[in-house]
Amino acid sequence: MPGENLTRDEARERAALLSVDGYEVSLDLRSAVGGNGGEGPRTFRSVTTVRFRCAEPGAGSFADLIAPSVTSVALNGRDLDPGQVFDGSRILLEDLAADNELVVDAQCAYSRTGEGMHRFVDPEDGEVYLYTQYEPADARRVFANFEQPDLKAPYRFEVRAPEGWTVWSNGAGELTDGVWRFAETKPISTYITCVVAGPYHYVTDTYEREFEDGTRLRIPLGAMCRKGLAPHFDADDVFLVTKQGLDFFHDHFDYPYPFGKYDQAFVPEYNLGAMENPGMVTFREEFIFRGKVTRASYEGRANVVLHEMAHMWFGDLVTMEWWDDLWLKESFADFMGAFSLVGATRFTDGWITFANRRKAWAYRADQLPSTHPITADIRDLQDAKLNFDGITYAKGASVLKQLVAYVGQDAFLEGARRYFKRHAYGNTRLGDLLSVLEETSGRDMGAWARSWLQTAGVNALTPQVLLGADGRVDELAVVQEAAESHPELRPHRVAVGLYRRTGSGTLERYAQAETDVEGPRTVVTELAGADAPELVLVNDDDLTYCKTRFDETSLAALRDGLGDLTDPLARALCWSALWNMTRDALLPAREFIDLVLRFAGRESDIGVLQMLHAWAESAAVHYTAPERREQAGRRLAEGASAQLLAAGAGSEHQLAWARFFARVADAPADFELLTALLEGTETLPGLEVDQELRWAFLEPLAAHGVADEKRLDDELARDDTASGKRHHVRCLAARPSAAVKAQCWAQVVESDALSNALVEATISGFAQSSQRELLAPYTEKYFAAIERVWTERSIQIGMDVVRGLFPSVQDSRATLDATDAWLTAHEDAAPALRRLVLEARDDLARALRGQACDATAD
Repeated sequence: MPGENLTRDEARERAALLSVDGYEVSLDLRSAVGGNGGEGPRTFRSVTTVRFRCAEPGAGSFADLIAPSVTSVALNGRDLDPGQVFDGSRILLEDLAADNELVVDAQCAYSRTGEGMHRFVDPEDGEVYLYTQYEPADARRVFANFEQPDLKAPYRFEVRAPEGWTVWSNGAGELTDGVWRFAETKPISTYITCVVAGPYHYVTDTYEREFEDGTRLRIPLGAMCRKGLAPHFDADDVFLVTKQGLDFFHDHFDYPYPFGKYDQAFVPEYNLGAMENPGMVTFREEFIFRGKVTRASYEGRANVVLHEMAHMWFGDLVTMEWWDDLWLKESFADFMGAFSLVGATRFTDGWITFANRRKAWAYRADQLPSTHPITADIRDLQDAKLNFDGITYAKGASVLKQLVAYVGQDAFLEGARRYFKRHAYGNTRLGDLLSVLEETSGRDMGAWARSWLQTAGVNALTPQVLLGADGRVDELAVVQEAAESHPELRPHRVAVGLYRRTGSGTLERYAQAETDVEGPRTVVTELAGADAPELVLVNDDDLTYCKTRFDETSLAALRDGLGDLTDPLARALCWSALWNMTRDALLPAREFIDLVLRFAGRESDIGVLQMLHAWAESAAVHYTAPERREQAGRRLAEGASAQLLAAGAGSEHQLAWARFFARVADAPADFELLTALLEGTETLPGLEVDQELRWAFLEPLAAHGVADEKRLDDELARDDTASGKRHHVRCLAARPSAAVKAQCWAQVVESDALSNALVEATISGFAQSSQRELLAPYTEKYFAAIERVWTERSIQIGMDVVRGLFPSVQDSRATLDATDAWLTAHEDAAPALRRLVLEARDDLARALRGQACDATAD
């Protein structure tokens, strides 16, 4: 990996020297099927012609290419010796002319890690499927290029593929004389070019729009997946959300979709959620649901569809100059995903999901030692890869939500419209966006940007209530605190809500005031004289990005009646605040679990309920005192079982509780129930134990030694599909056997034979929290192996191994000391690797503090 890195300084130097006029890329993918023909990597031919200009004739530069071999390199008609100019990741270019033509003929490798040209063989029918994934810098694994976002150019692709295949790219394509040729793209960055090829199941539709000036826009729509998933593919719903999103963005952006067609491919073994390649968006195929799922899953898919669509403008049409300003696309797409979800689709409660799920991701990331400003300092590509994180996405989106409240929605959207028109097909920095927002809002954006975009950390807001002799509010203040490591106190626009019980016993808001919180303490004068509240919610309506705290009276009200809060957003905000308090060792884990057991059954929002399940499980596994862990697990299993039996027949709540019960099952009676449900000897009215739910039930049975290898093999025979294979591998890895764990370790750490998806499945099954003693020997092995893995494997696999195999379940001071010892001894290790270890260390230290809090609680 180090030889494949690219620094910001190198990119800036090259951008100052070169400008690219266009690419012609010819790929021969016929080698994707049939035998490999050798022991080396399976390869395909890639011929690239790049035409570019040099501002300083006679100067030198380099092109990017990662390939097993290069057949020929020609620069301006001169043949260069590949052995002299190609080092495995770069092609040296010397004595450039003012106008240049580079032709590179290479043998590029198919990928099994989801990076570059990924090749997947479907175990169900033997069919081969290809797709590309490049962000941030893997287009160079497929064709020679200048791999940085600010060297945009138009592209012409042509592809030779096996007979009977269809090929797609960014532009419209047609098959002529055995070659797929695609229309030239608009100027775009290398990382959003795309090729998808194979016998995909393909469905079409059309979007049409007439604008006020009488012009019409017609966009061909397509959606595809593997043939094996076709029976489960609800393309009509994907098209519905797509059309709703296109209408919404056309209404608000005043810039017609600029990339012609709009295909969406759901592809196997995908590392990301999705990727915004213009005209050819790719998604992980898990968004095609093989079994029954809750509304939250459909909402999540719709949000991702809209997130990627927003990128067509924020990211594809206008692109950040370098990865420092990644937020210019990801934060905006994350915000616009929720904004359009609520404004254009059936998922009108999308801001509740945003407050409860997306912001939880941001709060965690913003308290890690690797936290960074939203506009980050990205030194190189490894930094860039790791900065697709909760700060860049969810915190950035939260800050934009605050910005809309600050400048007003009309000014914000008008700023976006001017931004698109002014910088179409170009590259931008932070200042380019701030300048248009200053124009449209009349506000000085500099101070806002310094506070919200250029500093790290999350503030905590706590209410202080003083009551007068008459029992009314004499003074209500909001106290703002910051972590010592990130002391910035920011300006917050907040709504402070006062709640109390009604005659019917519900907790209702009876007063609210919006105010600007500045500095360490702000008095909310508008609420003076109000009746005494039982609950004060200082970020009512979720206007700002902060950790919400409670005064003692409010906390007592939540302990007594959190489920009595009638407003679903207020409930979600209170749950989120209580979880943050648990993570911060301010609330014992057992108390959080008790709140979940008492009130989660009354939660109406299915997405919030599923988040509570995840938090409760984490509280039991990581934050509960070791001596109380078994009891906490038993309480969760008993509570989940009771809620499962009480849930409405066929309801999504029943399904959610069934899945949660499987995750926390830990006793013979639990396993008997799961086995009976699997075998059909016991049924629950309305609960369909479909294939996906069967695998969910089998994993805990495997992890506790109830389901053996033969039982798992029998299930694979029943579900002999790519999805079934991943489940099977995960369940095999979960078995409580030293031999099994040793085999898994060897497959993931010592070998590169597994694909990215099977590496992920093996790691997931390996790391069982119920197997602490069995996994204890791997702490030392982990620290002995990770630097070698990081050096030898792709960055994606390196990230999976370093994150997934960190010994987090060995939650003791000894593990923390071992982590510190590795960090001390490896100060010169790759910064991105050290960052991953530091993040894991912080999670472990936080868990130990939580356990101490839980141990000392009454």
